[in-house]
Amino acid sequence: MTTLYGYFRSSASYRVRIALNLKGQAYDTVPVHLLNQGGEQFQPAFTELNPHSLVPVLAHEGVHLRQSLAVLEYLEERFPMPSLLPGDAMQRARIRELSLAVACEIHPLNNLRVLRYLKHQLGVGEEAKNAWIHHWIKLGFSALEKQLAADAARGHFCVGDIPTMADCCLVPQIYNARRFELDMAPYPTLRAIEDACNALPAFQAAHPAQQPDAA
Repeated sequence: MTTLYGYFRSSASYRVRIALNLKGQAYDTVPVHLLNQGGEQFQPAFTELNPHSLVPVLAHEGVHLRQSLAVLEYLEERFPMPSLLPGDAMQRARIRELSLAVACEIHPLNNLRVLRYLKHQLGVGEEAKNAWIHHWIKLGFSALEKQLAADAARGHFCVGDIPTMADCCLVPQIYNARRFELDMAPYPTLRAIEDACNALPAFQAAHPAQQPDAA
């Protein structure tokens, strides 16, 4: 049995849902609400699963995995087809490069615990908080747009014509950008990739609005 502990709006949880769907792996969902009662991720029942108090956690064959990119790599090794890391060593490196650009350079600066610290510990107001969010997403998206627009290896998706780990990372970040009302007009390449991804059932089923805890 495979169980995913996550939150419907969590980018990292969203990445794993996409990957599981692309791999055709059925899973049970256990919602972990990041806002209820100060955050269910801080409750003892969850911190026993993940001492970092972060989602997602993937439970598979008696083991718990706690970082979304580690989970994606695990799924790739455990269920090789269809591949999230296709091609030769250079192509796989490009896919990882794009994935890390989102997961390490853009997403962490706008993660919930960072935004909470800005608001509650540093006294940052709503307008300044939104400016912070927009600044870091714009910085990352501008670089990705330039990189992907000029990349001959790009196809309908980030790398080639099948979705990869990079697309699993990019689409949730675009969802977050839209949620924070970032103007996506300056990023036509990213939008084209998003459209290609969201036409696929695996991405549609992983969308936050389709999750049992969305209500």
